[in-house]
Amino acid sequence: MSQTSCRLFKGEDMVYEALDFYDVDSQLSEEEIMVRDMVRDWVDAEVLPKIEHACRDGVFPDEWRVALGEMGVLGAPLDGYGCPGLSYVAYGVICRELERGDSGLRSFASVQGSLAMYPIWDFGSEEQKNKYLPKMASGDLIGCFGLTEPDYGSNPGGMITKAEDKGDHYILNGAKMWITNGTISDLAIVWAKLDGVIRGFIVETGDEGYSAPEMKGKHSLKASVTSELVFQDCKIPKDRILPGVKGLKGPFSCLNNARYGISWGALGAAQACFHSAKEYTLSRIQFDVPIASYQLIQNKLAWMLREITKGQLLALELGKKKDDGSWIPEHISLAKMNNVDIALEIARMARDMHGANGILDEYCIMRHMANLESVKTYEGTHDIHNLILGRHITGIQSFTRSE
Repeated sequence: MSQTSCRLFKGEDMVYEALDFYDVDSQLSEEEIMVRDMVRDWVDAEVLPKIEHACRDGVFPDEWRVALGEMGVLGAPLDGYGCPGLSYVAYGVICRELERGDSGLRSFASVQGSLAMYPIWDFGSEEQKNKYLPKMASGDLIGCFGLTEPDYGSNPGGMITKAEDKGDHYILNGAKMWITNGTISDLAIVWAKLDGVIRGFIVETGDEGYSAPEMKGKHSLKASVTSELVFQDCKIPKDRILPGVKGLKGPFSCLNNARYGISWGALGAAQACFHSAKEYTLSRIQFDVPIASYQLIQNKLAWMLREITKGQLLALELGKKKDDGSWIPEHISLAKMNNVDIALEIARMARDMHGANGILDEYCIMRHMANLESVKTYEGTHDIHNLILGRHITGIQSFTRSE
């Protein structure tokens, strides 16, 4: 691997220029532009020179956690309790700029803010909010989110993780899988059935009967910590149940915020791949001319521009709806599904345009492609989001079949 890591962003002639064909960013507020530039500059200076090494070693650098806290972007749209209180559009822009660096980086921030901080902020007691949120916003405490189980992914209502009321405490038994941040977390938001009703619990790292072994051997999201959560007669104090929600409404509301961030984040990965493809094809000489002069290459670049532009407009409109409260969950399903889908196809196309060089970690293409394969699956698979939209269109639930 070259010393420059992802060289397309290094050197005076390869400075990153974001694709913004319809000047979408002109609709951002002054604060949103300031946040964009701050995160973009940090990704250029601190993430891109290190990301390939982090992937090779399978680690999430701790200094990134510290920096995200210092920049004030964790739990971006939450206000009070030391949280940033930014707009949802600003949160989307943050996710876009982080995922241009790597999906694992955006996943860390997304899980911390949308899946761990948000449920405490929305459903927690005042004591819980004051205890956890300021330190989570600063990055001093890391959180994770336990919903998916070994046998229950797309059907979370079938979970078998169980909580029992033992008078002065709860006992949790069960397991969760594919948990981002799990092994490095200080606390976990865990969803379990209490007397048959899904409830949220705050589990801390030192709780008796709780462990979070890291899952190894991934070909995707290698610079992200993925874990299993195991509860074996795990003892939880009574004051760590989330009092403000019962049922699947709780975890689904968290997932909607995370999916919203993904709809922006995927565009960052797509833009990184587009930029790499454009720069590479302009500099790669075959038959005495740059390959960018050939019609097949220009057609692919034009397709990328078209799809990224449509995705940008979709994400921005969704962000405005999140900010004014006019959104519905189906809006988020459409944006997450579409933008991840086009980002993955752009990564695959860019790999092809780089030829054999596309497999080298000197370029960012294969890393983004592999990451996006996971992003397409988590927070609701592509097919599940299609079924959500199908139900919205027809009024017919197709997720289950009765005899």
